[in-house]
Amino acid sequence: MNKIELLSPAGNLEKLKIAFAYGADAVYGGVSHFSLRIRSGKEFTMETFKEGIDYAHNLGKKVYVTINGFPFNSQIELLKKHIINIAALEPDALIVATPGVVQLCNELAPGIPIHLSTQANVMNYLDAKVYYDMGVRRIIAAREISLLDVKDIKKQIPDLEIEIFVHGSMCFAYSGRCLVSAVQMGRVPNRGSCANDCRFEYTLYAGNDEHGTLFRLEEQPDIGTYIFNAKDMNLASHVKEIYDSGAVDSIKIEGRTKSPYYCAVTANAYKMAINDCENDCFEAQKYQDELNTTKNRGFTDAYLVHKPFEKNDTQNYEYALSAGSYEVSGFVLENEDYFMCKYKTYPDDSIEIFAPVNSKIDEVDNEIGSIYKNTQNGKYYIKFKKIITESEKELESVHSGNTNPIRLPGKLPYMTMLRVKSDLPNNDTSCS
Repeated sequence: MNKIELLSPAGNLEKLKIAFAYGADAVYGGVSHFSLRIRSGKEFTMETFKEGIDYAHNLGKKVYVTINGFPFNSQIELLKKHIINIAALEPDALIVATPGVVQLCNELAPGIPIHLSTQANVMNYLDAKVYYDMGVRRIIAAREISLLDVKDIKKQIPDLEIEIFVHGSMCFAYSGRCLVSAVQMGRVPNRGSCANDCRFEYTLYAGNDEHGTLFRLEEQPDIGTYIFNAKDMNLASHVKEIYDSGAVDSIKIEGRTKSPYYCAVTANAYKMAINDCENDCFEAQKYQDELNTTKNRGFTDAYLVHKPFEKNDTQNYEYALSAGSYEVSGFVLENEDYFMCKYKTYPDDSIEIFAPVNSKIDEVDNEIGSIYKNTQNGKYYIKFKKIITESEKELESVHSGNTNPIRLPGKLPYMTMLRVKSDLPNNDTSCS
């Protein structure tokens, strides 16, 4: 039976645990500026990253470390120390982007598999073979690759693992090869500090140096000025094609700086898709309904099954980030008796329970509230009769600024999320 690994982002220890709870087989993350996500790299310390690796291994799952930045000469000695320190944590692979760093990892961490970052832009079996001969055991193919080319690489190098991106932010430039942020903000994309300038709204002008004239260009109605703003990749509807190809070993979700809810929903949706492929009951709309609950820039199936010149729907000209259809109302704490409010909760509201995979939920009805199953859609809901804090104080309602744990009517699994239909406007630009 074909087995495909589900690889999720882990921006910090909490997201690492959530990814595993909601279906991920492995996660990737980093600790320093040698990772291409500086903000998420600062979320982990060496101690918490080691804790995450041990946590994963206890579950029989894996952690891959991102060391995929492009170092300057002045950083190489620091990079060497970093590789040695990371290797001591015993991760399951090192993700790197350049031949020189591949060589360093072979020398300094010979027992740890090397995965080649998507930043290396592998699109064909010739390049893949070069890296394979250097000791790379897996390539993370360029986002622009086609499934046909993935199959050709696998045919030519059967022992080489191939990983592809299936969901998350897309770069306007070719595999992140962009200088806009560096020019405008002094933040270098390929060293992990991209300011996402492509997501901004721009006003366009036409100038004539001979006459000294400058005209503002007027856009057509509904076209907008988000001229570089790529939609988000979403290949959930194509997981069956990926599975049936037999060429893909791992599917990867982008988003180390995204929210815990995004981490949970994407892991859950793609794990459902993989399981349904194995059980021959694939149902694309089911996964899309879940993914549409997350904030996004609009979705595109990108280039895996279509050539770039065949696509005209990969850009979003109207907004930088939309609201998802759901908002996280609460997060169940480790004791499973209380939750922290993340949005707003009122008595008598019906709130959907979004629980980790294979969770057992017991129906209850008492003076605090009820937990029940909707017979029409098969989902579980919670409804509060009273809002009671851990200190036994009763509130009329609770909102996201409240730091008091709120009692549940009955136990719910740790990391369960409570969610409600969003009433935010579609042009909300908060981080998803």
